[in-house]
Amino acid sequence: MNSLELIESFSEFKDDKLINRETLMAILEEVFRNTLKKKYGSDDNFDIIINPDKGDLQIFRNRVVVEDGAVTNDNQQIELSVARKIEPDFEVGEDVSEEIKIDDLGRRAILALRQNLISKIHEYDSMTIYQRFKDLIGQLYVAEIHHIRHKAIILLDDEGNEIILPKEKQIPSDFFKKGEHVRGIIESVELKSTKPTIIMSRTSPLFLERLFEQEIPEIADGLITINRVVRIPGEKAKVAVDSFDDRIDAVGACVGVRGSRIHGIVRELGNENIDVLPFTNNPQLLITRALAPARVSSVVINEEEKRADVYLANEEVSKAIGKSGYNIRLASQLSGYEIDVYREGATEEDIELSEFNDEIEEWVIEELQKAGLDTAKSVLELSAEDLMQRTDLEEETVNEVLRILAEEFE
Repeated sequence: MNSLELIESFSEFKDDKLINRETLMAILEEVFRNTLKKKYGSDDNFDIIINPDKGDLQIFRNRVVVEDGAVTNDNQQIELSVARKIEPDFEVGEDVSEEIKIDDLGRRAILALRQNLISKIHEYDSMTIYQRFKDLIGQLYVAEIHHIRHKAIILLDDEGNEIILPKEKQIPSDFFKKGEHVRGIIESVELKSTKPTIIMSRTSPLFLERLFEQEIPEIADGLITINRVVRIPGEKAKVAVDSFDDRIDAVGACVGVRGSRIHGIVRELGNENIDVLPFTNNPQLLITRALAPARVSSVVINEEEKRADVYLANEEVSKAIGKSGYNIRLASQLSGYEIDVYREGATEEDIELSEFNDEIEEWVIEELQKAGLDTAKSVLELSAEDLMQRTDLEEETVNEVLRILAEEFE
């Protein structure tokens, strides 16, 4: 087998992997040099000449002519009598350049060379894909569903690159079929055993931010900026936007007439409820806006502890907390303050839930407090059904809590 045949035997592989001929030649030279080192101990005195246009490769070994019997290094020196069989007028001290045929390397060396060549091309291909997707981290990407597994969905892009969408990176309401196209962001890329592992996410706040950039022209043009995005995937999200131009209504531009602009984003996210609010550096005002639709009476900030005490009318508390506590949880994440909700004008007769820790288990009290229910009367004002809806407590537990608290005020 000559070098041209060897190169052409990889042409189909080269085309599949989109490796150009020049790159393949560079890989070939590296692999051949490694083979020469193993066979001759060194490749320093070898010239490898590659002709990319013809797809040809030649190997020449350069040796110095010495007297017969004076050879101390077979790879670096050649006896005079042997040199004169190549050219009859060679003299001692001259350089001899002799072409090495691939067949001269031996069958085992050729098989190893083939294996190394394939390995190097795979390695080059993997590094090319890795570098490309490394630059795409945080960007929107679309790929087709190739295989659906229990813990992940395997996607393929137009170039056949495999992308993984893990179960935990999917929106809970996501339901996909093989052959469908899926949008997400490239979240991470890792090289595992020289093979790139590309992870896509649909749950990242950055995914929502990129959708806004794609769907809202003013954001793409830089007229409106997204300051903060927080979300509970598939349930609720809050996006704080701002504009350097006072003439632009940042919130109105994002939502559109009757929600026309944001509707596509909501649909993409499985009907995730998205609140868009104007950003401000004033923490009290930001918390007030973040707790909408509740109408906040006052906010007291503790900068040292990064806490905020929020006071509302009795009928506004449930709005501030929201379904399953989502609203207050996102407001805390958006503002960066731990928010505690208090009912305005609460009487002194009310008792903190923590006072009942001898009768009610600690984890039950914590579950109620997560829902913004921190006093006995705040719990008693709600029905058992409301309490079960706002917490993860079972009916038996809720009824027992109501009984204990009610007895305190009898």
